[in-house]
Amino acid sequence: MIVLRGLEKRFPGSQAPALAPLDLEVAEGELLVLVGPSGCGKSTALRLIAGLEEPSAGRVELQGRDLSGISPERRDVAMVFQGYALYPHKTVAQNIAFPLEMRRVPAAERADKVRRTARLVGLEDKLDRLPGGLSGGERQRVAMARAVVREPRVFLFDEPLSNLDAKLRTELRVELSSLLRRLGTTAIYVTHDQAEAMTMGDRVAVLDGGRLQQVASPREVYERPANLFVAGFVGTPAMNLWPVTIERGRAHAPGLDLPAPEGLGERATVGFRPEHLHLGEPSDGEGDVRGEVRAVESFGAETLVHLAPPEAEATPHEASAAGRAALMRARLPGFAAPTGPTRFRIGREHLLWFDAESGARLEGT
Repeated sequence: MIVLRGLEKRFPGSQAPALAPLDLEVAEGELLVLVGPSGCGKSTALRLIAGLEEPSAGRVELQGRDLSGISPERRDVAMVFQGYALYPHKTVAQNIAFPLEMRRVPAAERADKVRRTARLVGLEDKLDRLPGGLSGGERQRVAMARAVVREPRVFLFDEPLSNLDAKLRTELRVELSSLLRRLGTTAIYVTHDQAEAMTMGDRVAVLDGGRLQQVASPREVYERPANLFVAGFVGTPAMNLWPVTIERGRAHAPGLDLPAPEGLGERATVGFRPEHLHLGEPSDGEGDVRGEVRAVESFGAETLVHLAPPEAEATPHEASAAGRAALMRARLPGFAAPTGPTRFRIGREHLLWFDAESGARLEGT
């Protein structure tokens, strides 16, 4: 179990903290994914856990033991970086064995552990090769094997798949998830890739500007984002988010006429996922979404329709601020490709409401 208590990092010359006080618990055997945009503090958090950086405040605990002042090699954590960091003059077997050599593990035991670990990651037939003769995916497998062979209490992964092409990244993502489940070791995985975060993590922690925005299961983060940042960051394409005016139980904006819950003030922000828009006229309990089709992207299994609010319904300011700067998106099955003015319906159960001032999701929505 890893516990972060008020963990903070400030770099000299920077007014804002790289990591604001962070309180977080990672259960034993859990795979937690830290996700967020570049510069949000996720890699800084990982380096603080590994002992590669000293915290400005707070501490890291492992199984109740305070790791303050303990050097990285004595923390019993193994870290896999974005770069492979392999020794080019050493064979695959020698690269994997290096941590064991540093611990002075006997040669026979070392060789046995290297063979077993290589089998786990599919490298048993590459042990005599040099890194220069391996593909990018194979090199990353060597880096993972070098971490696994140590049998640490905690694995730390800092965007390990980001250097690979999309197809290979998907393959290794599945392999790595399966491997970590089999090992049952606590792991923290840093990424900016939403697909990795949503498919790999038992829980997802979303960071922005050095601050924790939400930590929850992938499903909860997607279906019940804590605030506007999480709603706009998680999902491809992102959630549709629109400022609305509330009048007599209805929410209005150019192109929107939606049922609003009780208790809202005069203004709010409404959010809805692209897949929850359906072509056609609304019926009871549904909202009306209208727009001009500006672009259609067909991917085979689905089509994304990009909509601008009807300019006839918008003031000149609204037309420029919303109609051209932002688009609504609808995800339709197959090769559906509407054109021109188009009408969609959406059920009230798929609408999320956010406070106009704080951006926090309103309770009960």
